[in-house]
Amino acid sequence: MLASQRQDRILAEVRAHGAVRVADLVDRLDVSEMTVRRDITELDRAGLVRRVHGGAVSADPDAAAGRPTDEPAFAEKSTWATAEKRDIAALAAATVEPGQAIALSAGSTVHLLAQRIAADPALRPLTVVTNSLPVAHTLHHAAVDPAGLDVILSGGTRTPSDALVGPVADTALTTLRVDRLFLGVHGLDESGLMTPNLAEAATDRALLRCAAAVTVLADHTKWGVVGLARIAALEEVDVVVTDTGLPEPARAVLADAGCALLTPDDTTDHQPEER
Repeated sequence: MLASQRQDRILAEVRAHGAVRVADLVDRLDVSEMTVRRDITELDRAGLVRRVHGGAVSADPDAAAGRPTDEPAFAEKSTWATAEKRDIAALAAATVEPGQAIALSAGSTVHLLAQRIAADPALRPLTVVTNSLPVAHTLHHAAVDPAGLDVILSGGTRTPSDALVGPVADTALTTLRVDRLFLGVHGLDESGLMTPNLAEAATDRALLRCAAAVTVLADHTKWGVVGLARIAALEEVDVVVTDTGLPEPARAVLADAGCALLTPDDTTDHQPEER
């Protein structure tokens, strides 16, 4: 494929979706990451796209998709990278121990973790704090006897991603303490964890403060995705559970920040320790 043909494909993807990731283009175009980045740079110089870390976004400031303020609905996010998310949820569930108090944030991957918790009586007794309506609903209607599964819902104002956020949620969380937070994110890179929703960022920070340890659940497509608000620095994260598609440079960044990495190809015991 000629460079001009590749660039036409990239431009079409950006116009259709508002943003595109380098990793996805490598697979679709069957070329190297360096080639994709070179094509994006050329399109950026021509003013056709705007190059960002990990990909490209529309040069049109009115294009909604892919903007740092774009917040997908929960149902939409649930259709993305479904196989990877299921693997991540399984790995995360294996780190939950009966007798713990844990917190589950909003997010489609965290919701898959909640489904596993709901279906596994071996994890009882367990106390779960959450600001996610889908998570609370799943745990309340557990597939097995819910005895020993206590759910605490934060309260607050509902977002498009079905999270409860705002002063009510933030205040409630200040009174709680949990062993571990399982946190879903909109995106992450070397600058930290991100979300497009300012209020949700504040509530996620409240969840972080009430947790003795933090595990982030993020499939590889989240790397390099920008958000308007930063939730936390990578140094505040203990474990990142992801899939095998996470590129080596991203793995190096996480290691430098002190994050333990848990992926489906790991065969060693990665039970995380509290901070």
